[in-house]
Amino acid sequence: MNRTAIQAISRLAGLLFGGLFAGFLTGVLVLELSLRGFDGAVYTQLQQVALIGLPILASVLLFPALIATAVQVFLGARSRGRTFWLTVGALALLLAALVTTLVVNVPINLAEGGWNIQSPPEDWASVRDRWQLGHLIRTCAALFAFAALAVAVVRQPMQLRSSLHASA
Repeated sequence: MNRTAIQAISRLAGLLFGGLFAGFLTGVLVLELSLRGFDGAVYTQLQQVALIGLPILASVLLFPALIATAVQVFLGARSRGRTFWLTVGALALLLAALVTTLVVNVPINLAEGGWNIQSPPEDWASVRDRWQLGHLIRTCAALFAFAALAVAVVRQPMQLRSSLHASA
């Protein structure tokens, strides 16, 4: 497989996984905002159920997006054109989403996993608010990363198509 084909495949993989990750985070954001009118017991129960599978889904979507986007940056480093800088920006935004997750959301997830559903801590609402702010930040980062990757793909549609046909 030649360099151009690898670049085309990584561009498509980055766009696909980046878009799925951004969509996943957007869905979680809508759910979280819908929960704001409920009490601590409802919030705690939903968070504990969500922690069963959603972190796995987030990892399955984010890490391929990061890897594919990093490959694009590495392979496009010689060009330094607009597409390259869009991809660098997308990679930085995906990394920002990861860092926000690790610094803000994961520690709160770990704490919430041990909460008593019937009697969450008194400060549960402020903890929820911090988690939701971190989630909003990572969702915006993922959405902007996806937008940058989409613009990068649209900027070079003919090169992408010819690369895929050449590798087939």
